[in-house]
Amino acid sequence: MNRRILAAVDDMIFASKIRGTAEQLNVTVYFANSLDAAFDAAKSDVPSLIILDLHSQRTDSFALAERFKADDQLRHVPVVAFFSHVQTELQQRARQSGIEHVMPRSAFTKRLPDILLGRL
Repeated sequence: MNRRILAAVDDMIFASKIRGTAEQLNVTVYFANSLDAAFDAAKSDVPSLIILDLHSQRTDSFALAERFKADDQLRHVPVVAFFSHVQTELQQRARQSGIEHVMPRSAFTKRLPDILLGRL
């Protein structure tokens, strides 16, 4: 079964890393560019995993996580978020928003293949 992942990531470098790694692993990634687009995509085809960039300029990752966790159909989908290691307040805020897996960008990049394969 091909895993389907939803990513609300607008940083081109990280989007490229995610896309390239996903292709190598035969994982499908859908990139959403707004809160509504991400939520609608998740509702229409529930993903195996949701990836959020806590520095996103287009999507409020915290509001999106809260919206996912409030939805009966989506609340059990694991959410992984990454942040710049110098902004540790984002990590605390992410956990308060219901995001289970929060990690610095460097750890996210290092663990990306395992993350995409669901080995959290």
